[in-house]
Amino acid sequence: MAIIDNMVSLKHLVTMETLTNEEVLGLIKRGIAFKKNEAHFTPERQYFAANLFFESSTRTHKSFEVAEKKLGLDVIEFDAKTSSVNKGETLYDTILTMSSLGIDICVIRHAKEDYYKELIGSRTIQTSIVNGGDGSGQHPSQCLLDLMTIYEEFGRFEQLKVAIVGDITHSRVAKSNMQILKRLGAELYFAGPEQWYSDEFDVYGKHVDLDEIVDEVDVMMMLRVQHERHDSDKVFSKETYHNRYGLTQERYNRLKPSAIIMHPAPVNRDVEIASQLVEAPKSRIATQMQNGVFVRMAILEAVLNGKA
Repeated sequence: MAIIDNMVSLKHLVTMETLTNEEVLGLIKRGIAFKKNEAHFTPERQYFAANLFFESSTRTHKSFEVAEKKLGLDVIEFDAKTSSVNKGETLYDTILTMSSLGIDICVIRHAKEDYYKELIGSRTIQTSIVNGGDGSGQHPSQCLLDLMTIYEEFGRFEQLKVAIVGDITHSRVAKSNMQILKRLGAELYFAGPEQWYSDEFDVYGKHVDLDEIVDEVDVMMMLRVQHERHDSDKVFSKETYHNRYGLTQERYNRLKPSAIIMHPAPVNRDVEIASQLVEAPKSRIATQMQNGVFVRMAILEAVLNGKA
């Protein structure tokens, strides 16, 4: 990985941990430039991209597709339900096939944590891997669009107070964000059910009661309750969760005038956030979705720079 002529160059993007602060800021600023129509990309040759989503997705899947088409890439359709996965084909062999067919970039979401390690460690697979989410592991493109949204708002990360609230243990968004935000100088707080929190996160911030910090934070980052990763008998009722850990109208009213609300979506309305607050003046949820296209353009461009 490197910065060449102010352009980020990557072989793969699978985790935020391997990015330097300079590369993170480079991708953010490039995303903002694409958004302002101040950056342009012209492919040197015909490039092929495939989006392989083995878990459900709307925002990540479709924003990558829009980003690919905006960059002029040829998008090869892939549907796990009609692929050879149903014949027992492994993920490795699926990607080996894609690489052999000449696919330049594979964007992958998979339930297996760290699925990408055997792919990027292969001598045979030549396609670049972009991680669209691995189980409860990492979600680097979501992290970068979150960072872009914060940077657009405040122009910095240093000394910003950021609360990450909710189902932290099962959230790949939380894990990606806490690592890089801490490194960029933000002050982190965690809130939510104690049983959905791990002591391993104490190195990044401290676990507090939401009502203790709601008046102080600059960024209120709410997380989706990961129902698909819980036993049904261990999930709170909607009303109980919302009252104890959600962003209610009362808590919203206590936020600083300059504070913003974020959520990776999809939103469980009236659980993590009161339904009327999803599009409230302090909400940046729709902005996050919009920024997802542009920061993913920056990611894809960086990977193609690496190939060049």
